[in-house]
Amino acid sequence: MRRGHFLQQSAALSLAASIPAAARAAPASDPFDPTAGAWQTYEVVSEIVLPAGSGPARVWVPVPAFTESDWMRPGKITWTTNAPSAALANDPTSGVTMVSAQWRNATPPATLTVTALVSSRNLSVDLATPGDAPALSQEQYRYYTAPSKLQPTDGIVKTTADKITAGATTDLEKARRIYEWIVVNTYRKPTTRGCGLGDVSFMLETGDLGGKCADINGLNVALARAAGLPARDLYGIRVAPSKFGYKSLGASSSTITKAQHCRSEIYLVGYGWVPSDPADVRKVILEEPPGHNSPTDPKVVDARQTLFGAWEGNWIAYNDGRDVSLPGSNGPQLGFLMYPQAEVGGQREDSLSPSDFVYTITAHEITG
Repeated sequence: MRRGHFLQQSAALSLAASIPAAARAAPASDPFDPTAGAWQTYEVVSEIVLPAGSGPARVWVPVPAFTESDWMRPGKITWTTNAPSAALANDPTSGVTMVSAQWRNATPPATLTVTALVSSRNLSVDLATPGDAPALSQEQYRYYTAPSKLQPTDGIVKTTADKITAGATTDLEKARRIYEWIVVNTYRKPTTRGCGLGDVSFMLETGDLGGKCADINGLNVALARAAGLPARDLYGIRVAPSKFGYKSLGASSSTITKAQHCRSEIYLVGYGWVPSDPADVRKVILEEPPGHNSPTDPKVVDARQTLFGAWEGNWIAYNDGRDVSLPGSNGPQLGFLMYPQAEVGGQREDSLSPSDFVYTITAHEITG
């Protein structure tokens, strides 16, 4: 996106934000209403092939292991492989679950197919009045307010969070202000590889708030934590088209190899974990046909109103871990695990190039 175009959009979004909610509301026939309903079950298959004769090799495949009783239920995980060693593995520090396979010599071609069953449904939190959502334990509170390597909570992150939330009288108001600030001030950068790096200090220090979901929603999480609100990134993948007419917010086919998306949530006392996905609002602005949409376009307004408090169940979560160590690897930690990973001859492969490090991910809904 050209910088001038971004600034024009930001100004327009600021103007749109000043319009009273009643005037900005979508018509009564609003199609984007992902209230809780029936569960959908998906079979997600990840197939990895490493070339023959490539020497010692390891592969790590993220699997859906994140559980929330209201909207995400992981199921059975199975795999087939010609590896002499393969197992379900965990990084004990981040808690991330994956299937790990190891070959002494990838001859013939090293293959691993992981099949996961997972059920999901729409999530919508009533923000009109607090309820009796379970409280976080002290351990959970500490974990979800702690900084990570890519998401510090001091320095420029803390300064920015304090400016955004100055004068807010409730945690709900703080969370909403952060969400709206990110919608207005960030932009989706199509040249960003994968889902981005999520290096929020770099974004704020350079003043370039462009990126993709790991960047934009990572900023959302870091600012919330810096404001004293427990928050988390959920790393996963889109598994089906949107049922609400959003081409940009769903998988376009059963092949979902490049459909990874991370979402974010902020914990609010009385409400529980509240969806907050400003990255998808910016995706709608840039990518929803015909593209480069006005912030006052009905679909943009609809998305902006909906994606704080609700989201559609056509997406599944792998995990909410950060600073992930791959079991058995001597390579560097990952900021997060959302893509299959491989090492060949001790060298980490490029996980964002599935045509080179060959892998394919597909998803099918299980009915009946």
